[in-house]
Amino acid sequence: MPRFAANLTMLFGEVPFEDRFAAAASAGFAAVEYLFPYPYATDDLAEWLASNGLEQVLFNLPAGDWDAGERGIACLPGRTGEFRDGVGRAIEYAKALRCPRLNCLAGLVPEGADPDACARTFEDNLRFAAAALAAEDLQLLIEPINTRDIPGFFLHRSAQAMAVIEAVGAPNLGLQYDAYHMQVMEGDLAPTIERLLPSIGHMQIADTPGRHEPGTGEINYGFLFAFLDRIGYDGWVGCEYKPATTTEDGLGWFAPYRTAVA
Repeated sequence: MPRFAANLTMLFGEVPFEDRFAAAASAGFAAVEYLFPYPYATDDLAEWLASNGLEQVLFNLPAGDWDAGERGIACLPGRTGEFRDGVGRAIEYAKALRCPRLNCLAGLVPEGADPDACARTFEDNLRFAAAALAAEDLQLLIEPINTRDIPGFFLHRSAQAMAVIEAVGAPNLGLQYDAYHMQVMEGDLAPTIERLLPSIGHMQIADTPGRHEPGTGEINYGFLFAFLDRIGYDGWVGCEYKPATTTEDGLGWFAPYRTAVA
């Protein structure tokens, strides 16, 4: 069965962040992910994980001023120093939390920017980050994100992401495949996942429209989860969705999988 990680940025918002670890464990999750650990001390995060028997499987590199609307800085010319500092900070957290993989958000293309310059900046930053993470035995991922939810996001299709991965050429650089984002942008999920499987280091899910839990939209997640087993995907599946009501009320889809991880 697929292994599911609760995204604590999106799920269990009914309780404070530090209480979401216990809520996830109680619901039957064995692992967690979230956008950013940086507002919290590593000792606190490590304690919340350990006391609830949870693995930390993913978080993002620092992504600029999130509250001001930035969604990553990796493709932004002129922000290289800030990006590199962020890589170092992320590695410190990853080591403290025993998190094996980090996701790099490409960012928004600035108005009037040269797309080629953004592409070169992104690839150069990924080479730096991949080398730094490789020295610590960590995996680096990049994630295409749909441009309906985030207009202007630099990396927005799976083929584009694979071209970047090939250009960078780092063995520890892989793909974070979010089924929600890719259903919006290109559909054809199952054949695409199977084709890209050797490069997929992590997956995320939400249904569409609405970005709610599986079973609320057009994606046949029952089929897709069984398909992941058939093709041999053994990574984590992050539940990065917005509950339609409360988190607990929306976990009916998880019932067949809960006993596998509880």
